[in-house]
Amino acid sequence: MPQSSREKAAKEKRYRANLQSEIDGAHLYRVLADTENDPRLSGVYRKLATVEEAHAEVWRRHLQAMGLPVGSIAIGWRTRMLASLARRFGPAFVLPVINGQEQADSGHYDNQPEAVAGGLPRDERSHARVLQAISGPGGPGMTGDALGRMEGRHRSGGNALRAAVLGANDGLVSNLSLVTGVAGAIVDTHTLLVTGLAGLVAGACSMAMGEWLSVNSSRELYQKQIETEAQELEQSPEEEKQELILIYQAKGIPEAEARALAERLMGNKETALDSLVREELGIDPNELGGSAWVAAATSFCLFALGALFPLLGFFFAEGRAAVGCGVVSSGLALFGIGVCTSLFTGRGALFSGLRQLAIGWAAAGVTFAIGQMVGVSLGG
Repeated sequence: MPQSSREKAAKEKRYRANLQSEIDGAHLYRVLADTENDPRLSGVYRKLATVEEAHAEVWRRHLQAMGLPVGSIAIGWRTRMLASLARRFGPAFVLPVINGQEQADSGHYDNQPEAVAGGLPRDERSHARVLQAISGPGGPGMTGDALGRMEGRHRSGGNALRAAVLGANDGLVSNLSLVTGVAGAIVDTHTLLVTGLAGLVAGACSMAMGEWLSVNSSRELYQKQIETEAQELEQSPEEEKQELILIYQAKGIPEAEARALAERLMGNKETALDSLVREELGIDPNELGGSAWVAAATSFCLFALGALFPLLGFFFAEGRAAVGCGVVSSGLALFGIGVCTSLFTGRGALFSGLRQLAIGWAAAGVTFAIGQMVGVSLGG
């Protein structure tokens, strides 16, 4: 039965979307391979890129079979941004985002007959498992020093990108709401500027102190867990060895190999404790949550950066005109933050930007209305 023009158009759209996705994935894996210091991990990324390139050829052939031009395909903006961040900060910085995308897309081809015929769903699920093993606290077949390094870099990189974006967003929305709320009741430029600066400093200090306490609390908890593990290793070494054997078996290692690996590790108390802490507790002894002071300073700077946008208007205007300029500059920043969040949510950049803008301006509108009601009440 001949296909209708609508069916052909839908098929072409799907093929081109699949081709774009595979080209983006191959490019990103190539960048990760080039920026990865561990040669074994670099080799894994190159293999993943090769598979993605083979998948891209599948969709090129399908388009050509329909008599459609393919031409050169540009790398998507989201992929270019992630690649740029990986080059600047290293693969661990963007790995949680990439892993989240792989997990979400692992079943993308399940209902596409052309993909099923070519074995693409199996490859995609394999990619998702590999990325989960690299970015998570362990997984099937990931053992020894390689696993330790992966865990350590994952914890140090973690969700830094997400934290940076959300930290700046907190400062922007809270200070924008504060300034507009006061502007609803008071028009005096000096008062508004002092209020905004006070909100910036107070909020940034609060964020920094909260982050410092959070990291220190985590460090103290980790240290307590390590001390407990050291005591158990001293008092019951055989039981700890059996735990290691079971852990390695759960990761997919045959019992004989798991037993040999555990016995070799238990031969040295320091190595045994390090392995138990990593494998049993999922803690990297070299990290323990990172530096509390660095975390506090980073939170302070990110919050202050976001909180600065509502005050930019006061450099060019006075009174509510300055507030209006601040609302506009904050709106641009809110839209940019929304676009950044699309990196780890997978939603469209325009949708994410407009949603963030709407939420931020809605919060400012509510506080402005409350400020006006309070101003009228006090004035009356």
